[in-house]
Amino acid sequence: MSKRNPRHQPSLSAERPCPCGRPKAYGQCCGRLHDGSAKAATAEDLMRSRYSAFVVGDEAYLLRSWHPDRRPAEVELDPGTEWLGLEILGTGEGTPFHSEGTVEFRARFREDGRAGEVHENSRFLRHEGAWTYLDALG
Repeated sequence: MSKRNPRHQPSLSAERPCPCGRPKAYGQCCGRLHDGSAKAATAEDLMRSRYSAFVVGDEAYLLRSWHPDRRPAEVELDPGTEWLGLEILGTGEGTPFHSEGTVEFRARFREDGRAGEVHENSRFLRHEGAWTYLDALG
């Protein structure tokens, strides 16, 4: 894995389709969460924005959106990893009316010419009113 500057700014233009898979432009979708002009309304919104942060290399957003009890000191992203798509498999609670929730997802990627995927059931908690990523279940 290659270290990159945690202050890295997203490299995706605001007009491009959002990597999270929703039918919106990046600037009207996850880009608003990345730049701090909006907050995730649901745990799924946060999950999608975190996936998009991996796509655009926004390490600072990944750290900001991590629950402080579990946040690592840094995130190292490999610029050679190409993220290919996100599929939401299910959600549990995590609505605007909940304080915790889960999102099961599958994220496909290519690294060193080989296809792979991350399959995770993630836990999310509200912290100081905002959704945060806590950890992966089991």
